[in-house]
Amino acid sequence: MSYPQGSVSRRTLLLGAAAVGGGVLAAGGAARPAPAKPPAVRSVGCVDVLALRDAAGPFFLDYDDAFSGASGWEWTVARRIDPAAFGPDRTWHLEFRCYAIRRPGDRYTLVDTGVGPEGSPASAWAPVPGVLPQVLAGNGIDVRQVDTVVLTHLHEDHAGWAVTAEGRPMFPNARYVVQQRELDALEAGGSELLGYVVRPLRAAGQLHPVDGAVVLSGDSAGGGKRTPAGRRGDRVRVVPTPGHTPGHQSVLVEGGRHDQVVVTGDVLVHAVQLANPDVGYRYEADPVLARLTRRSLLGTARREHAVLATAHLGRPFVELD
Repeated sequence: MSYPQGSVSRRTLLLGAAAVGGGVLAAGGAARPAPAKPPAVRSVGCVDVLALRDAAGPFFLDYDDAFSGASGWEWTVARRIDPAAFGPDRTWHLEFRCYAIRRPGDRYTLVDTGVGPEGSPASAWAPVPGVLPQVLAGNGIDVRQVDTVVLTHLHEDHAGWAVTAEGRPMFPNARYVVQQRELDALEAGGSELLGYVVRPLRAAGQLHPVDGAVVLSGDSAGGGKRTPAGRRGDRVRVVPTPGHTPGHQSVLVEGGRHDQVVVTGDVLVHAVQLANPDVGYRYEADPVLARLTRRSLLGTARREHAVLATAHLGRPFVELD
């Protein structure tokens, strides 16, 4: 998600197929209709995935202006999947959501950091200030317990609370995991986020670039050795899912076959892309690659019966049919 004058370069970078496998999700059979009370937490083995809402509000474009290639039937399917996304007069209402992965020993991996405070780079278009610090505290999470922050990509609404208003890392004991390709694209294009997020994290020694798929915790983390926390359900890894941005990544929480949560980031941003993964979003850096990545991720998730943890849909967790 990004404002039209946003920070990441819009130039096309063909980075190859996404690393999460193949497959196609059939239009019209994308996801189960929204439950009455969506759960805010999912358990994967001995790990809990908590949905944390930083903010919510309408987008600056109507939904049918933000997306292209959807049929009337696919909009009908999308409304059934995620009715909360459809406001009056064609408005698109969206959530701005982060995820905390609670691992054994009360250690946490945080995925994305929301829109941030008043004056953050997202302030030009997103509903700031966000409330992530209060939501973390309300869930009993001290910022010092977070040892890993995964930034799925460097757009304003996903990195807002990475640092404090004073420019210090919000999570003092965390490594901040970003794909090197995302950093390269940001440097090439120029961005407010370079000064706001990247340089402060680098100066603090907490920026942790990675290249490709990496296991962050659990089996095979740390040179292939099984860690003390490496029990069933404590395998957390990042995989490249490019297209929305050149170095976009998603997070897989795995507890064995058919016991997975996929934190999608902005691989998909609206339920219409569940109805038909070929539907494009206006602000994708590489629309062709974004479509291939979306098909790949959704197809694999469907085969593995994985639960999707979404950033912007009305409900945090989506089960595919």
